[in-house]
Amino acid sequence: MQNLKVIYEDNHVIVVEKPPNVPSQADKTDDIDMLTIIKEYLKEKYHKPGNVYLGLVHRLDRPVGGVMVFAKTSKAASRLSNQVREKTFKKEYLAVVNGKIEENKGTLEDYLYKDERNNMSKVVSKEKKNAKYAKLDYEVLAYNNVKDLSLLKINLHTGRHHQIRVQLSNFGHSIFGDQKYGTRGKGKQIALWAYNLTIEHPITKEQMVFKDLPEPIGTWCILKEVDLKV
Repeated sequence: MQNLKVIYEDNHVIVVEKPPNVPSQADKTDDIDMLTIIKEYLKEKYHKPGNVYLGLVHRLDRPVGGVMVFAKTSKAASRLSNQVREKTFKKEYLAVVNGKIEENKGTLEDYLYKDERNNMSKVVSKEKKNAKYAKLDYEVLAYNNVKDLSLLKINLHTGRHHQIRVQLSNFGHSIFGDQKYGTRGKGKQIALWAYNLTIEHPITKEQMVFKDLPEPIGTWCILKEVDLKV
């Protein structure tokens, strides 16, 4: 069984780190996915025969790593899914992007259209059929002038397909290592990480915050320039 980093677990939820390049759920590649990994972990830990219930509440793009929560009961899954719909389920990301951004804080608002055939999204006018509103806030945490790379914290208001990647690329600061929308870092791992997740516990109603950082190596060396507490 693949190693699993468990950040938090109780009878209702399990919070884990999704490694980059592992699918959130099974896809056509048949590569091992997070749902399968966690089900195996639960079966082994609690000696459960047969199938184990595990609810997928949200997803991360396959190349993206970071914190994810899964539901261990159908009631927890329903309540967490409701939080996603009501936008009380908060996600913050870290991204290393190309270039220096003049404004230390800002908001990007666009309309995105998903091209199903190519599995890509693009910024379009709001009049285009099936265009969806997308909004995020960014804050510049650090800038490395030698590599001309900026570290951003991103607060997502909407959860559109490839939203962060498309909006930052359209903004002129594509994510380093983004093979679909980027200009630099071909062959490198995309520098996008889901680092902060805030939920209301589905049973106790307590607000819970979970943080997880990538290792400060490679492109993520820029993390050494800031003090992000986990």
